[in-house]
Amino acid sequence: MSVKPIMIGTSWKMNKPLSEAMAYCDTLATQLQAVLHPAIQPFFIPPFTAIQPVTDFFRKHNLPCLTGAQNIHEQTCGAWTGEISASMIVETGAALVELGHSERRAAFNETDGAINNKVHAALRHGLRPLVCVGDSADEKRWQVSAETVIRQMKIALHGLTPDEALRTIVAYEPVWAIGEQGTPASPAEAAAIHQLLRHALCGLFGEEVGQQIVLLYGGSVNLDNAVPLLSQPDIDGLFIGRAAWDAAGYCAIVQRVVQDFVIKAQ
Repeated sequence: MSVKPIMIGTSWKMNKPLSEAMAYCDTLATQLQAVLHPAIQPFFIPPFTAIQPVTDFFRKHNLPCLTGAQNIHEQTCGAWTGEISASMIVETGAALVELGHSERRAAFNETDGAINNKVHAALRHGLRPLVCVGDSADEKRWQVSAETVIRQMKIALHGLTPDEALRTIVAYEPVWAIGEQGTPASPAEAAAIHQLLRHALCGLFGEEVGQQIVLLYGGSVNLDNAVPLLSQPDIDGLFIGRAAWDAAGYCAIVQRVVQDFVIKAQ
């Protein structure tokens, strides 16, 4: 089996107009190369207006970073005012598209079925879907977290071939852990959900494929908990929020992971 890269990335949400996005990139150019390790695959998901300039910057400066979009429409084109298609995102040079974030589900009424349609649209156009699943505080309290996230993932990935599944990334982002008031999942809590997700993936696509699908954890990831989270079985990478919105903060987390996780594991 191939060795999976440790994916460490961030979505900027509706932040960073172009000037701020490029200032962030300038910091990456001076700091990331000094701490990066070949085992790490960095990725960044800017707002739509910054995807192509950020992608071009990474190419010009030989930074091995992937870029992505925060959403797509399931249709390729048409009378969908205000929407953007996978084919349009491909032209920006992006490699990924984030789908199913809890904010999209809650604020824009995105259903599991709609997310499945978008996953298929992304794959048809050569984008890697990064599918977010997560449980609410109430679902955690009611002890239905496992059922919730497995249902979300199974519907999102419904109809995928094993090869398509291998191109898909799943991020567990507990709703109670994200945002300014979020409390991060403990390493043990995150590991328990990831183990269940991995088991479900193996059931859907077979053991070999299921073990190779990338599973990320996201939700109040910071400099202190990054390595303990990555040290858990079935956590293949981190999807970082506010702690990575400052480029120096992102680089500090990568440096900590390289020093205290990657190098020590060699």
